[in-house]
Amino acid sequence: MSEKFAIDARLKQLRAEIDEHNYRYYVLDEPQIPDAEYDRLMRELQQIEQEHPELISPDSPSQRVGAKPDSGFAEVIHQLPMLSLDNAMNGDEFMDFDRRLKERLDVSDTIEYVCEPKLDGLAVSLIYENGQLTRAATRGDGNKGEDITLNIRTIKSIPLKLRSDQTPQTLEVRGEVFMPLSVFENLNIQAREEDGKTFANPRNAAAGSLRQLDPQVTAKRQLAFYAYSTGLVSEDFKLGGTHLARLEQLKKLGLPVTSELQLATGTEQVLNYFEQIQTKRNQLAFEIDGVVCKVNNIDQQEQLGFVSRAPRWAIAIKFPAQEEMTKLLGVDFQVGRTGALTPVARLEPVFVGGVTVSNATLHNMDEIERLGLMVGDTVIIRRAGDVIPQVVSFVKSKRPESAKVIQQPSHCPVCNSEVEKTEGEAVIRCTGGFICDAQRTQAIKHFASRKAMDIDGLGDKLVDILSELDLIHHISDLYKLEKEQIASLERMGEKSAQNLIDALEKSKNTTLSKFLYSLGIREVGEVTAKNLAQHFLTLDAIAQADIEALEAVDDVGPIVAKHLRQFFDNPANQVEVKALIDAGIHWPTIEKKSDDELPLKGKTFVITGTLNNLTRSQAKAKLEALGAKVAGSISKNTDALIAGEKAGSKLKKAQELGVKILSEDYLINLS
Repeated sequence: MSEKFAIDARLKQLRAEIDEHNYRYYVLDEPQIPDAEYDRLMRELQQIEQEHPELISPDSPSQRVGAKPDSGFAEVIHQLPMLSLDNAMNGDEFMDFDRRLKERLDVSDTIEYVCEPKLDGLAVSLIYENGQLTRAATRGDGNKGEDITLNIRTIKSIPLKLRSDQTPQTLEVRGEVFMPLSVFENLNIQAREEDGKTFANPRNAAAGSLRQLDPQVTAKRQLAFYAYSTGLVSEDFKLGGTHLARLEQLKKLGLPVTSELQLATGTEQVLNYFEQIQTKRNQLAFEIDGVVCKVNNIDQQEQLGFVSRAPRWAIAIKFPAQEEMTKLLGVDFQVGRTGALTPVARLEPVFVGGVTVSNATLHNMDEIERLGLMVGDTVIIRRAGDVIPQVVSFVKSKRPESAKVIQQPSHCPVCNSEVEKTEGEAVIRCTGGFICDAQRTQAIKHFASRKAMDIDGLGDKLVDILSELDLIHHISDLYKLEKEQIASLERMGEKSAQNLIDALEKSKNTTLSKFLYSLGIREVGEVTAKNLAQHFLTLDAIAQADIEALEAVDDVGPIVAKHLRQFFDNPANQVEVKALIDAGIHWPTIEKKSDDELPLKGKTFVITGTLNNLTRSQAKAKLEALGAKVAGSISKNTDALIAGEKAGSKLKKAQELGVKILSEDYLINLS
């Protein structure tokens, strides 16, 4: 096969693939591949065409922006083309872009740029005539888009009438329609509850919402909009001489512009802005996938001009991809502290979100069935910030004939005990309890944690080492450890060993509620443990209580009562609890308090700000000892707020709701 024939064949393949992905994204709203893969295909196409310009054809995807309009909407011809942006994939590529601009402008001075987040949404054109919104359209292929006026009118951030009496006869505003992250999350939650279609990402959700044939559906999606430039403007309106000045003009006319934009002089300031936005990316209310940099001076923009599909004076610096494609090699099941078996995807390693990923969570078997995954599939992985990587979909067209169904295990992969699935729950669980090594190790870590037995110096890594060396097989084995055993461990020594022995001894003096919480009974948190202790007074009474008696306790419903009974009815658990008490764990006798001794019974308090005399834990304990419930957030049901210094949003909300606000002195004087 000749080289020319091979290049021509690859060009045809790339063009066909890109056209197919454009159709799926723009028309069907069903993208099959992540942005990073699409960008790679487009860059390869552009590279080949750049090296062989004689092979460029007018219908090549590189010669247009998007896809043809869908037949469901009227066609709109853009009087000025809506072009896309070229991409820089790293700082070096942006430096090359800046160098090329200086050469074209024949300047040595630094260039002034306007930088703003690259919103991950849908580009639109808004036409205002004499101040009134008369038409809105999608970008489409850059020359022709779709008339989405009725849907755009449902977006509350887009003014139907401009805020000035001196408006141009014609003003075209260009910007991005996007879906806020909170709306996106709620939309997918609702879709799952109703067994409906979920969206892969906020951009896909925004595109699908904006291209609904029924505007009422669009209105429910709570879309938002930011303006980023002007298009066609009549001569009766004088535009500013800089890009930033024009954005300020749009703001004065009532159009929203992102508050995250920044003027940057030279490449160093641009790249600093890029780093800052990347750092705060996960705190923003909307999805972004990079930074857009535009030459600020309009005269320089006009001098630089355009190439076939993009302006020479603007570029998008892309973040490392948060979505990538890779192969699903297999599925393992990990066992957690409560026995939950979590399926974990074993992947062909792939670089995504700034790290190399070889495993991703699949949550549970229901999620595997919902996604329709099989071993051998090409899957799309998403990793946002510090979030655990997850499989979001698979590419159906790439499924091999050898793909295998993912089977739910019938036995625990650690201890071989049978697994069970409780009705109404999505997870499957190991029934082994303390005989399961995975549960036992996690149970020991929980037992030693600060809110449980608070064994200082016994961290997760040390627990793992002690387990691997067979020095502990049960929680109670902690209290059989000897100083010499601990001192012989790597990075320990005599002093550290003695400190741990002392901490273990100190932990024996505890409270019934802390001991109960430390046992790691499913659904029994700190508050429930305290309520059980205060209600029954003794461990024996709790262990012997039937379901009906347990349900009489505050915060204990049928599910928690069932977990308590299952725990105390398990012979292995009975042996372990007795071994812990025989090791010397004890607590003071609890006296039943009368209502007179619980003046705050039935009251809900919230604590905020910095307290001077009490720690937050001490304040909470004192309130609970007097019968109060301590909540984490203010609501209309809150009886009082204890406000220390530098109290913030909770104090403001309490004032708005008329909640009683008390000082730390009030708490100290309570008896």
